Amino acid sequence: MRRTDRAFRVGGDEFAVILPGSSIDDGLSVARRILASALSGGDPSAPIEPFSLSIGVSAIPLPSAEGHQLYRHADAALYWCKRHGRTSAVAYDPGRHGRTTDERSVADLAAAVSGIVSANQLAAVYQPIVSLATGRPIGFEGLVRPAEGAAFPDASSLFAAAEIADRSVELDLACIKIVAEGIRPDEPGAYLSVNVSPRTLESDLFQLSDFMSIFKRRGIQPDQIVLEMTERESVEDLDQLRRNVAACRKAGIRIAADDVGAGNAGLRLLSEIQFDILKVDLSLVQGGIVHDPSYAVLRGLQEMADRWGAIVVAEGVETPEQLAVLRRLGIGAAQGYLLGRPSAVPSIQPIDLDAMSAVSDMPLDVALRRSRDSSAA
Repeated sequence: MRRTDRAFRVGGDEFAVILPGSSIDDGLSVARRILASALSGGDPSAPIEPFSLSIGVSAIPLPSAEGHQLYRHADAALYWCKRHGRTSAVAYDPGRHGRTTDERSVADLAAAVSGIVSANQLAAVYQPIVSLATGRPIGFEGLVRPAEGAAFPDASSLFAAAEIADRSVELDLACIKIVAEGIRPDEPGAYLSVNVSPRTLESDLFQLSDFMSIFKRRGIQPDQIVLEMTERESVEDLDQLRRNVAACRKAGIRIAADDVGAGNAGLRLLSEIQFDILKVDLSLVQGGIVHDPSYAVLRGLQEMADRWGAIVVAEGVETPEQLAVLRRLGIGAAQGYLLGRPSAVPSIQPIDLDAMSAVSDMPLDVALRRSRDSSAA
């Protein structure tokens, strides 16, 4: 380090280094030298026991535009590094590590998430999942939002903070409890779908017996439970994940792959785990469905589901044209504002799909063209 550089102990085993007049590349270079020195045992003239560390780096004016963002962004890169293998130096990337207006430190974000969980400041709403053959609800997806007065304005900022602060498991388990306590799917054959990250299912905090007891207290049977897995974070312990998924399926719980088709989301899990339900991301339904390549992707997903004996659920259905195309493709079920909005007490009334999809009798190529025109508008 140079004479102008400064190092500070932040707390515990966490440190901050300030490098005046340096770019992000300069910072990464220094960080890598520190890491290499730690791994090699320090100064050869006075060697120490080698150790590993993780380092997050940011700089002004890029990628951090203002001084008060520096620590926050470097901290976000550090915690991403710790969740994805450790023993590395990582530069802050807004696309990878989150672009948020919440400038609280990671410690403050962690405390805020934990505070919401402990104070039970969470509210559940439920969106119907409708059979495209009968129009009847076959399930309800439980969605969780921060309650009024909570430390986060919406679900997106809450879950982003939980990922940054490494509190995803804690939040997932609290959300599952809130969702289970708020509803009992009385519609015959209907299921309750709850969201969970792979990080939760590979965690020691996940105990199947405790998980099952949450639903048992509400009279919800294992065959009425669906776990939706979203690959929000990379999988670190695939073997543990497989074991817990297998235990859930053995107990009668079904497993759904969520956000399939949203970039690379879920693609690794699809190759490693057999799912009972494939949920097609709304990006394919609302925009991509009208393009031939995405039409082929939907066909491929439907064929994969058929081989597995699984069903496909299309998310984000908002127009009659989209509904008509999905029905003509043979997609088994769907959800979206057209079919039912999330609410604290969801409707179990069947839907007249023929009346709703006004273009249902059109040839498929005409329906696709109508859907394309609707999406463009």
